[in-house]
Amino acid sequence: CTRDATQRDPYMRLLLAILIPWLQFFTIGRPFAGIFCLLLQLTLIGWVPAAIWSVYALSQYETDRKIRQANRH
Repeated sequence: CTRDATQRDPYMRLLLAILIPWLQFFTIGRPFAGIFCLLLQLTLIGWVPAAIWSVYALSQYETDRKIRQANRH
């Protein structure tokens, strides 16, 4: 197995999910969620829910990736 950037530095995606939540959605292949998250993040009140949603989506993405990897072997 080759190791990609997400395996070498898992904290970078988490930091991205907290600081720039909408951009993180684009990195995991969910552009429509990214656009909606950007609209939510544009309000100060929406920043916290956007960051929480982004961290949750990232954890789901990582879990799905691990399941796919386990099924291949």
